[in-house]
Amino acid sequence: MLGTDDDGRRFLSGTFGELSPATPATNPPTFLVTTEHRRFAEFADTVRTHRYIGLCWGPPGVGKTLSARHYAGTDDWARWQHELTTGAEPGPVPERVRQSRTALWTPTVSATTKEVDQALPRACQQISYAIDYHQHGKVDPFVHTDSAGSGLTELLIIDEADRLKTTGLEQVRDYYDRHRLGVILIGMPGIEKRLARYPQLYSRIGFAHQYRPLTNDELTALLTRRWQATPTTDEGEQLAQTVATATVARITGGNFRLVDRLLTQVERIRTINNLHTITPEVVEAAREALLIGR
Repeated sequence: MLGTDDDGRRFLSGTFGELSPATPATNPPTFLVTTEHRRFAEFADTVRTHRYIGLCWGPPGVGKTLSARHYAGTDDWARWQHELTTGAEPGPVPERVRQSRTALWTPTVSATTKEVDQALPRACQQISYAIDYHQHGKVDPFVHTDSAGSGLTELLIIDEADRLKTTGLEQVRDYYDRHRLGVILIGMPGIEKRLARYPQLYSRIGFAHQYRPLTNDELTALLTRRWQATPTTDEGEQLAQTVATATVARITGGNFRLVDRLLTQVERIRTINNLHTITPEVVEAAREALLIGR
């Protein structure tokens, strides 16, 4: 909302334009920096630098959204913004938000023209406001005109871009044309073929990135961290855990979301049965508790 300082000047205060994000998680899970995330970060940096439209696609559950949120510092932003909305004294603007200068927006399933028109500038303005707040301690859109629009935001990531209909995609193109920032559209496989039917938008796509599942090495590292395995000299236990890792890889195909669901069930079975060793039988029992489409 707009307030007034001691000199009578108006400035943006409180919730930064009435934005009210959901209460952030108190203990978000540790993010695993995989090869695919590093590739995504390099792709996003390139789109930011050259101010093109980038296209990212991949099957569900491989980690596209997690990578985008981590790159943009969305969870850090939500915690900082929550401090403002609750009236607490906010700390410094999170470093990841300052470095990436990236807004993340996910359209609703039935996003209307009006919703898209309002959401695009709002998502970018909140990042510009945060950068201005970091630089000046408050936001005065009448003095610092870049923060009044989207001038300090360098990248807009639109997740679930498949939800946007023809009009919505045209609105994205129009917003991109009117502002000097990069845009990344994230969607399911096939979105690249769909966008080819819109030459005005498709001609502005400068970079593309296909997001792939976890590799076997990364899956092994994830399992080791998640299971907190301790070294053992028992060859039988070592072999059992190695086979269990291979079983997880076979069942999930490296799908990040499916791995997380399966490991949650594994921990549940271990706790119920007071087991200390991960075995293929435990993994198979966990698999039976899930609905896994192939």
